[in-house]
Amino acid sequence: AETPFIIAGSTVSTGSGKMLVTCVGESSVGGRIKAAVYSADAEESEGSPMTLKLEKLAHNISFFGLAVSALCLFGMIIIQFGVNGDTKTWWPDLTRFIITAITILAVVVPEGLPFAVTLSLAFSARRLGTLSNLVKELKSCETMGSATTICSDKTGTLTANRMTVRGAYVAGISHMPDSAESEPIGIRIKQKTSEAVKDILGRLLCICTMDESSLGAPGENVFKGNPTECALLVLAESLGYDYRKVRAETKGRSEQTLKDGKVIMFSSARKMMSWAVPKEDGGWRIYCKGASEVVMSRCTKTQASESGEDMVATALEPEAVTQIEETVIHAFASKAMRTIGVAYRDFDSKPDFDAVSSTITNQDGTPAQEVETELTLIGIMGIEDPLRPEVPGAIEKCYTAGIDVRMVTGDNLETAVAIAKACGILRDEHFAINETGGPPQMKKFRAMEGKEFRTYVHQTVNGEQVFNQDKFDEIWPYLRVLARSSPEDKLTLAKGLNASMLFKNTERCQQLEKEGIKIFPDRQVVAMTGDGTNDAPALKKADVGFAMGQAGTQVAKDAADIVLLKDNFADIVVAALWGRNVYESISKFVQFQLTVNIVAVTVAVVGAFYKQDSPLAATQMLWVNLIMDSLASLALATEPPTEDMLRRPPVNRSKSMITKSMWTNMLGHALYQAVVLLFLLFAFPDIGGMPQGTDYVKGLHYFKNVDWMPEEAKNSCLYLDPDWEATAEWPDKNEPRPCTDTKIQERYAQCVDDPDRDEQDDEYKCSYFGGDHKYWKPNPTKAPSLHYTIIFNTFVVMTLFNEINSRKLHGEVNVFHNITANPYFASIFVLIALFQGIVGAIPLGEGGRFIKVYGDGMGGMYWLMALLIGLGVLVWQQIFVNIVKKIVVPAAEL
Repeated sequence: AETPFIIAGSTVSTGSGKMLVTCVGESSVGGRIKAAVYSADAEESEGSPMTLKLEKLAHNISFFGLAVSALCLFGMIIIQFGVNGDTKTWWPDLTRFIITAITILAVVVPEGLPFAVTLSLAFSARRLGTLSNLVKELKSCETMGSATTICSDKTGTLTANRMTVRGAYVAGISHMPDSAESEPIGIRIKQKTSEAVKDILGRLLCICTMDESSLGAPGENVFKGNPTECALLVLAESLGYDYRKVRAETKGRSEQTLKDGKVIMFSSARKMMSWAVPKEDGGWRIYCKGASEVVMSRCTKTQASESGEDMVATALEPEAVTQIEETVIHAFASKAMRTIGVAYRDFDSKPDFDAVSSTITNQDGTPAQEVETELTLIGIMGIEDPLRPEVPGAIEKCYTAGIDVRMVTGDNLETAVAIAKACGILRDEHFAINETGGPPQMKKFRAMEGKEFRTYVHQTVNGEQVFNQDKFDEIWPYLRVLARSSPEDKLTLAKGLNASMLFKNTERCQQLEKEGIKIFPDRQVVAMTGDGTNDAPALKKADVGFAMGQAGTQVAKDAADIVLLKDNFADIVVAALWGRNVYESISKFVQFQLTVNIVAVTVAVVGAFYKQDSPLAATQMLWVNLIMDSLASLALATEPPTEDMLRRPPVNRSKSMITKSMWTNMLGHALYQAVVLLFLLFAFPDIGGMPQGTDYVKGLHYFKNVDWMPEEAKNSCLYLDPDWEATAEWPDKNEPRPCTDTKIQERYAQCVDDPDRDEQDDEYKCSYFGGDHKYWKPNPTKAPSLHYTIIFNTFVVMTLFNEINSRKLHGEVNVFHNITANPYFASIFVLIALFQGIVGAIPLGEGGRFIKVYGDGMGGMYWLMALLIGLGVLVWQQIFVNIVKKIVVPAAEL
């Protein structure tokens, strides 16, 4: 036997035998692979690009928040106790200052960011699950959005994995796929091939295929098992051979007589499979199939096309080999067909299956088995795996999105190149004009075979092959197709691309750009596909590993970050689209959140130095964090992707999370909101006739004369609040107090002339004039004031409308575009407005103290004012985008 070992995890389908266990656990072949996938000590990849950026952003924000809060704390202490010299109530004041500093710190730190990140990743993962992408690692959603390179398998990923024999060369006769004959390939072979040749071909196809390969029930034509072998079984049936019957009747192939035969299974080292069975008339026959160039190299004879019952074989001369290669193998490969060679050899007696050749070697350099030499060539089968119809469009999207696509396949170079051309991986720029007038020639390094690739990127050091990153950097910018590759080649690609620092070599990048190749200005983010157990290390090493859900092994699926449920390349592009959407969703939330923070901290810091108190209370900021941040993150995290995302290049690993465009948006809207809030803080009390801050609250002074007679009213001002402090001049708080103040009389005259006054309004307006709070009640308990409630409500309403602006990051004018595609957004917008209406407008009485809002409610007038100011945020966006950003900050710089 080639190797007497059974790999751990193998399944015995038929027969019985004895086994000696030599290695278990991590010492076995499968165990070493699994250890690389499952072991806790296995090398773990670094965090996703977005995670690293967010960690850096959070660190900078936290440092800034601590610095600002500390500055405000010491500033308030110095002003209150040093400048003002007020130390009578030092302990309550100090406590209030500490709470204010903590409030500022709470304002600066975006507590809702982790929730937004997790929510966006979870939402995208759930949606990707409905789009045939099973996400196993949440971070892979976002990482795929930053992918710069996709290394994809061919079979089943780019193609439909529905193999069909479309061309054949049998016994010297070619049956080309573009033949004008309408008959299927099997009928054409039957018509032009002798019975003897047809019989040996049909029996070979039935016998030299694995039991796992079947077509389902007769007539169903459902592929099960290896697609290539299934295509050969379909050909056998078209030749008139039922593979079930042939297997059951052949000694050494039927389940009952398997021990009488000998199977040499396919391996990547040999690139072929053989099955030897005893002949009915004595002797043995070995049937072989495999890669056409490998089988051809083992053949010394070829089957002749003479008709009749007997088979005639002639010597396979070198000239004939060259002719077959040029007219058959190359012709089939140029039409994107996989070429499979089929051959046989007869023995007079049972051969020595352990004997090896002294002159012929396998693909990996090991000696070939003697029984697989001196074969007689029956023919070459051209098997086509049709390209998935959606793949060319998906690859075009990848190139538009700045993502390079590389095909890694086990097919021969010509087949791989043909498929790559058909699906758009190889484009016109990858070919050079043929000076001799022939077809365009492939440029250097655009397509390579695995053997050439391994030789080029490795060097021998102390007798061992060592990877050379510099040599790898010489070829990877050009490489688009890697044919006849091995799983180790995939791992080399993943490691080399990920570790490449070629983008730092400015001179080399400029040279490549002259050749039409633009190097991404950062480290590569690699996505890799795979289906076999041996692919697991490469899937683990890649930034994002995609395993095949239908054809993939369990180990490959466990090693992958995402499982393609339909094995379709187009689903990888869907993952890239949603990955970019995750990044943009988080960017939208960061833009929204930091705008809120900039405004809030500006108002809080100004209030801390001006009044030694923040206009935005700690409980109000908690309200903002719980209601605005959490719900806003849900609204922005559920934004659906748009195709425009695939028209932009990937985001650099080292690029700041906050772009110039985001800074412009944040500072522009923060300026508008801060100006409004500072105006409300300093100027609005005099305009609105209310005390500033929380030092005073409205005392219920009103003019007792209900007939509004000015002369009587001058001497009948009455205050009905029992908490008002009595004075020596007026010991009875319920007695009328003469209003002799000239300013009050003037104000009263204005009240009388106001046609829109009502009793409550007159009480309110006529109670205060001049700004000295003479007729307002002191507020030693710092009860919530109308002034600060208006500031809080206006701040929340402006933030709410700015959430609509935050849906766009790149200076788009239409902020409502595609808003109906996200029902969550509209629902959350209305819900937040409803909550804020309850908090700000409805009288809550003593309940308002819990969230520091005015107990009597603001009333409709101030809510309408806040609404108009909030709508101004949308107007400001248009002014800002169309004028400021296009003049001050050109769009090209954003």
